[in-house]
Amino acid sequence: MTRENATHTELAIVGAGTAGYAAGIRAGQLGLDVTLIEAGEFGGTCLNAGCIPSKALINAADVAHDAANAEAMGVYADPEVNFAEMVEWKDGIVDTLTGAVEKLNKANGVSVIEGTATFEDEHSLAVELADGETESYEFDNALVATGSRPIEVPGFEFDGEYILSSRDALALDAVPDELVVVGAGYIGMELSMVFAKLGADVTVVEMLDEMLPGYDRDLISPVEDEATALGIDFAFGEAASDWSEDGDGLVLETETEDGEVSTYEADKAIVAVGREPVTDSANLEALGLDPERFIETDDQCRTAVEHVFAAGDVAGEPLLAHAGTAEGLVAAETIAGEDASMADRAIPAAVFTEPEIAMVGHSVAEAEDAGYDTQVGEFPFRSSGRALTTGHQDGFVRIVADAENGRVLGARIVGPEASELIAELGLAVRTGATIEDVASTIHTHPTLAESTMEAAENALGQAIHTLNR
Repeated sequence: MTRENATHTELAIVGAGTAGYAAGIRAGQLGLDVTLIEAGEFGGTCLNAGCIPSKALINAADVAHDAANAEAMGVYADPEVNFAEMVEWKDGIVDTLTGAVEKLNKANGVSVIEGTATFEDEHSLAVELADGETESYEFDNALVATGSRPIEVPGFEFDGEYILSSRDALALDAVPDELVVVGAGYIGMELSMVFAKLGADVTVVEMLDEMLPGYDRDLISPVEDEATALGIDFAFGEAASDWSEDGDGLVLETETEDGEVSTYEADKAIVAVGREPVTDSANLEALGLDPERFIETDDQCRTAVEHVFAAGDVAGEPLLAHAGTAEGLVAAETIAGEDASMADRAIPAAVFTEPEIAMVGHSVAEAEDAGYDTQVGEFPFRSSGRALTTGHQDGFVRIVADAENGRVLGARIVGPEASELIAELGLAVRTGATIEDVASTIHTHPTLAESTMEAAENALGQAIHTLNR
């Protein structure tokens, strides 16, 4: 049914995070009439309260920490950190990038609307604007890209003062003297290491028995060593159970499975126990969708409703900005009639701790579980001339290949710039490159990237700068 005064659009996108805005740009490039609707911040969590601001603070903390610990290089410094200025610098980066998102969409012919979208039926939605006015839209196709939000633990609802979300933590105006972090996953560990480097006494509470649950033990070990060196204390096997105000701070209570209770005093507590999809904000039921948690999609990012797509965190694991971007592009291209798919994509992941962890494709165990006979090569950063010159030589590069044909199946890296180094191996997995291809590619010397080549050579028994397996 055509609504009076409704604006028609070929593609309505709800959510301008990394999935939504990328989809808008690509759809515009392909000639579609696109309307992009965002109720909050253009760029979504990643640009405003996740990837970008956290990495800005991580880098700034690293600069201060490295300068204060460079005596081995003959550098003696006692840097003064003005955290308020650091946060202002971080906010400037965010403002630059979020402004660019809106401009790029408009430059590609996308109609950008600031307001809250509510689906009314399978082909229409209403947008409530900031001034209270409502606009109506009819669409041929819709893309739901509403993202995710931090999970709130019952009894630990975020108040921005004592109990902080990751967003709150990134907006603090001062470094807490004492900090408790609930959750030792990648968000919790990244934030713990930032604030420890900036001078906070940090205690991490984790209900499981180790940090970074789900990651291989040999990847975790160098991070664990560095966390210990930073003075971070860990309370494993303890679940946060209660808290109370105490003067200008709080007392957090934990409990083990056996009922043993412990208490921790702090100025602030960051609760970082995961994220959940935002599926309750746009009346998805009107589209014919009623997800129990994530919206299920196929390889083209299409939902159970033929003309409705979903991309990014709302569509499920992995909850990674670059995965969301890829999904948004696939959705836009599919809607435009292109042949696009998420099938067989090699999606890397990275943890920006000290040292960094990165991975793509199969681990050794995963490859063997999948039935492969594996060919494995490793290169330790302690044997890398470039790593030694940076003062960061912990960790290794590991490449996993199919022993039958040499095809690269995956890689695991822990060490300096792991998040950058993984890209080459993601390309190898995606294109079906072999160990020989990686080993015979001449890498610039001296670089960390040579470690990738050396790991491949190690798998072949031809490594120059480490003993062969």
